[in-house]
Amino acid sequence: MSGSGRGGDNRGNRRKFFRRHDRENDNCQEAQGRQGKKNSENSRLDKNRGGVFERPRWTPPRLAAEPLPVPDCPWCGKPIRNIASAISDQDTGQPVHFDCVLARISQRENLERGDMIAYIGGGRFGVIHFDNGEFQGRSENRNFKIKKILEWENKENRAEWRSHISDHYSET
Repeated sequence: MSGSGRGGDNRGNRRKFFRRHDRENDNCQEAQGRQGKKNSENSRLDKNRGGVFERPRWTPPRLAAEPLPVPDCPWCGKPIRNIASAISDQDTGQPVHFDCVLARISQRENLERGDMIAYIGGGRFGVIHFDNGEFQGRSENRNFKIKKILEWENKENRAEWRSHISDHYSET
């Protein structure tokens, strides 16, 4: 039978490989014992460096001592439980529900058939128009146009509450 792995019985080749692999591991452990270094979980054999070296240990990041704030949305009065998805109010800079912003923009804009409001990144929303008349799903709606871009959050003036919650997610 074929030894190429495209069918047939190639188990004999696997046995040869694993026997050779096991012999190489045994030789590495013998060489390691000759060097006088212990085989620990944190050590690693590196053939390029020429021996065993200690890997640095992973230390988990420190968690913030105080919990994330749960402010109330000034527009609907309900608590904002996922503060990371909140958006700044244009006038006051306070956190507002993402859905509340979508609803307010939808009320302001005159949407035609095939239009919808979407977040396009960077604190901006857009009026999106689909050629086939409506949003049907990810794969069906490849043809769309951004009719209008709405700048919601100012890029230069970052809200103070954003820097406070960013400390909970990153140390940099």
